[in-house]
Amino acid sequence: MIEELVRRTRTVRRFVEQKPVETTLLRAWVDLARLGGSARNAQPLKYMIVTEETQRTRLFPLLGWAGYLSDWPGPGPGERPAAYIVCLLDTGLARGPESEAHFDLGIATQNLLLGAATHGVFGCRIGAFSADKVHRLLELEQRFKVLLVLALGYPAETVVVEEVGPDGDIRYWHDALGVHHVPKRSLTEVLVCPPMPK
Repeated sequence: MIEELVRRTRTVRRFVEQKPVETTLLRAWVDLARLGGSARNAQPLKYMIVTEETQRTRLFPLLGWAGYLSDWPGPGPGERPAAYIVCLLDTGLARGPESEAHFDLGIATQNLLLGAATHGVFGCRIGAFSADKVHRLLELEQRFKVLLVLALGYPAETVVVEEVGPDGDIRYWHDALGVHHVPKRSLTEVLVCPPMPK
């Protein structure tokens, strides 16, 4: 059921690094991304799959991992992603303002992550990275702009969703056992009702 799939499709930042993700699966998930809605139907997003070990090793230090976990430098050796999908804007295809591509990107990456979750693979959308360095590392053409990096792999952590407490703190956190806690606002809080007719 879609409800169960959405509930378990959580951001994961620690992976079973030595367990590879099959390229055929990665390609299938990019296909799900491709099928998402696109503003003006411009379809300006492109994707690069990165699985080769040397490239993964060089890409990892160019990424920022968890803004709220300031004392955590990111996953350690053995917990790093088994694969990345780099999301690119093809500026030669973008027809409207660049901000439109970000609507496409949200839809596309959610499709991709939902597809991955059906195979027990989870990921992390990373928007904090050194764009110029990633561009050079991947030897991208000038027309491509790096928008997002998806880190993917089989999870090596447990993620728990809970309601935001009375203090309103939305920051995710790790407990003493390494369980990752993600506060979410309640349905009552996010559901805005229209005024009653007079």
